[in-house]
Amino acid sequence: MPKLPQPTAAELRRDPLPLRGRTALVTGASRRGGIGHAVARRLAAYGASVYLHHHVPHDAELPWGADRPEDVVASVREALADPDARVAHGPADLADAAAPAELVSAAAEALGGRLDILVANHARSGRDGTLDEIDAAMLDAHWAVDTRSVILLVQAYARLRAGLAPRTPGGRVTMMTSGQDIAGGMPGELAYGLQKGALASVTRSLATTLADLAVTVNTVNPGPVDTDYMTGEAYEEIAALFPAGRWGMPDDPARLIAWLATDEAMGSPLLERS
Repeated sequence: MPKLPQPTAAELRRDPLPLRGRTALVTGASRRGGIGHAVARRLAAYGASVYLHHHVPHDAELPWGADRPEDVVASVREALADPDARVAHGPADLADAAAPAELVSAAAEALGGRLDILVANHARSGRDGTLDEIDAAMLDAHWAVDTRSVILLVQAYARLRAGLAPRTPGGRVTMMTSGQDIAGGMPGELAYGLQKGALASVTRSLATTLADLAVTVNTVNPGPVDTDYMTGEAYEEIAALFPAGRWGMPDDPARLIAWLATDEAMGSPLLERS
């Protein structure tokens, strides 16, 4: 099955620009084939300035391999729609407990001192197993990256937003979950599924906590997305399960996440805590 082409910069843009003047940090934007890259391009195309987080050693250890950060940045910069917007980037190993706060600080400084949008897209992939295979080290490693670092990112982001004028508009947090609660769950990726389930569970609590800062909180399950991690017969079997007869492409969840960052998403109070 041929892979759908990536949208062009012109195809991504909207007029007027719904995110003009806003700033965003997107974590896990290390590969042009990934969701983080697609989200960053959408945000840039909607007018935002974007800071890209990457951790190349993680991808280098996995079958799909690493991408060059400068190539990812160039692709996002190509999508910029506002001539006053900018794209910046930097590395961080989010397994380090100090890294989330440092990353939020670096992103805010690079983007003019303010951070409106946080998209916590990163995750630890691989090195997981079934109930019989997992051990304490696997559980702890996934916890540190997939859950602890996300909560620490949100904490640092909230502290930054608290320093702004009351009810400053544009505050958005989006976290990423997975298919841990759907059909048969993820019995072969128990550590990963456990930590993603924790993010889904804490979403409403975070939304309530951040409501006074005029920040909405959402967690998105992108479904099966073709980020180059699966091929062959299993790929075709999964594609056949969906009405369109295909996997999702990275820009599919990116469209939703970018929309959640706009003022249009403020129309329903349910979205603030969904």
